[in-house]
Amino acid sequence: MMRLLTEMGLWCIRLLAFSPEVIRRPVSSLLGGAVHQFARRRRSVAATNLRLCFPHWTDHQRSAVVRQHFACYMRAFIERFIVWFGTEDAVRSLVKLEGLEHLQAAQGRPVIVLAPHFLGLDAGGLRFQLEQRFVSMYSNQSNPVLNAWTLQGRRRFNDSIMISRQQGIASLARWVRRGLPAYFLPDMDFGPREALFIPFFGVPAATVTSVVRLSRSLHAVVVPLVTTMTEHGYVARFYPGWQHPDDDQQETIAQGIARMNQFIEARVRETPEQYLWTHRRFKSRPEGQPSVYG
Repeated sequence: MMRLLTEMGLWCIRLLAFSPEVIRRPVSSLLGGAVHQFARRRRSVAATNLRLCFPHWTDHQRSAVVRQHFACYMRAFIERFIVWFGTEDAVRSLVKLEGLEHLQAAQGRPVIVLAPHFLGLDAGGLRFQLEQRFVSMYSNQSNPVLNAWTLQGRRRFNDSIMISRQQGIASLARWVRRGLPAYFLPDMDFGPREALFIPFFGVPAATVTSVVRLSRSLHAVVVPLVTTMTEHGYVARFYPGWQHPDDDQQETIAQGIARMNQFIEARVRETPEQYLWTHRRFKSRPEGQPSVYG
């Protein structure tokens, strides 16, 4: 029964995604308001994250951004079905790609495309996938139906490769050595193992070291790709790349991760409502520090 209900729900969202914008946007906004109202746990997580990251804001400012975040979240979730199932022309029309010169500057070298968790992540990833084949990692969804739809949508162009986190980072590295860029999502808390506590907006955050270690071991250039919503679509923008020093000292690795976090912070400040605040980014705590989520 749950499988059938999930299938029906996803098909309803898919139909809504391909409705005219004058219908899709108001419905997205209404659904975002409903989720904000009833998803109390996620609303609390978002409020806590904003309180930690923007302590100088007033309660009113933070509450407003949380409401905007849920509206953006639902819009992105619904429009994700356009990039998962729409035509190539529909994807190109919805998502504008900018800054390709920064990716082209790394041509001939291994590349890690750094994709922070902004809500337009899928839109930018699929738009980039239209340009070339790449390899990426994913976390299995607890719902098998949603997991199947997600995988089908995320690898639809250019025979791109999706590797589960259970397969490990070594599998991704092998594809990069074969010449594929890696579309890599580095800013989630997967626990303290293979992570360092590096400040994110001044708060210690368990941050995976994979980007720095891959860049160092593969001599890869890290090229950020940040996708943001606009009034009528999305802009996926590449930024100038960098390479981490060939040094495996923990201090050097920490400096590399700090550079990455500072870059993400700068982009978050530009569109704070579009960052994934419902993720418990500070779930892991340094030894002896209590949970921030209660």
